[in-house]
Amino acid sequence: MVYASLFLTAFIAATLFPLSSEALLATLLYQGYSPFLLWLVATSGNTLGSCVNWYLGRECLRWQDKKWFPFSPAQLARAQQQFQRYGVLSLLFAWLPVVGDPLTFFAGVMRIRFWQFVVLVALGKSLRYALVIALTLGAIY
Repeated sequence: MVYASLFLTAFIAATLFPLSSEALLATLLYQGYSPFLLWLVATSGNTLGSCVNWYLGRECLRWQDKKWFPFSPAQLARAQQQFQRYGVLSLLFAWLPVVGDPLTFFAGVMRIRFWQFVVLVALGKSLRYALVIALTLGAIY
């Protein structure tokens, strides 16, 4: 149940909802849970949540002609220019607060290949969680 809670928290934190999974991860480390399993679960949940963003971005353009569509053509063009400027490797920074979630969304809009998306996002997020675990364990011992 503990690992499922971390998975769900990490999943939601990667979507466009504001939530942080690092506090729960650190708490579970303090309680003595397996660092490797926590890393694996948090990375998996967070990466899967980003995949939801990618999918939503990929599908959202079908409604761009509707009045209720949340982005203007100018906003979409600006976001696409920014994404193209920094390229697909910018997905390594999908773990960053504030910019990471929209980055994964616009990767879908830009139709980045899914396998490429998953590899880059998972790599960045796995390194971030490894760092959080290392820092937390360093503070414990």
